[in-house]
Parts: sequence; C-alpha cells; structure tokens
Amino acid sequence: MEVLKVSATSQPKSVAGAMAAVLREKGVVEVQAVGAGAVNQAVKSIAIARGYVAPNGIDMVCIPAFAKIDIDGEERTAIKFQLEAR
Repeated sequence: MEVLKVSATSQPKSVAGAMAAVLREKGVVEVQAVGAGAVNQAVKSIAIARGYVAPNGIDMVCIPAFAKIDIDGEERTAIKFQLEAR
C-alpha cells in the first residue's frame, strides 16, 4: 500500500492530487500525519481529493487510526488515514 506523508506545510491541493492519483490506480492509499498542523492539512486534502474522484464514480471513504512511527530513532504517534474506494 502506498503511504503519503503530510506535513504542516504541505499544500492541500497538491496532496489531494497525489491521493486521487494513487486511489484511482490502486484503490487504496494511506496518509500519515504527525502533529496538529499536519493533521489539519491532511483532513483538508482528503476533502479536496474526494471531490476530485467523485466525478469518476469513486466513493472515497476514510478510516482514521493511530500509528506508531519512527522519526530520527524516536517513536512518535501519528494519525493515519486509510482511504479506500467504496
């Protein structure tokens, strides 16, 4: 499964385009975000991406969860969003 990482400085339209492309190609994509700013950008991107894939008849659903990831040898808690075509 393709994993996209979102930061607080990510541009939502660009991330949404990447999400839509992977979703169309593979049917599923995981998005990871660490921190409030990154989660904010990820959620905005998800809303935009849903609008991008809807005209193609894809009903995108989002499954949020926590994930433990390693950043510079330090374990951090991330929010992960699994996006699927329904």
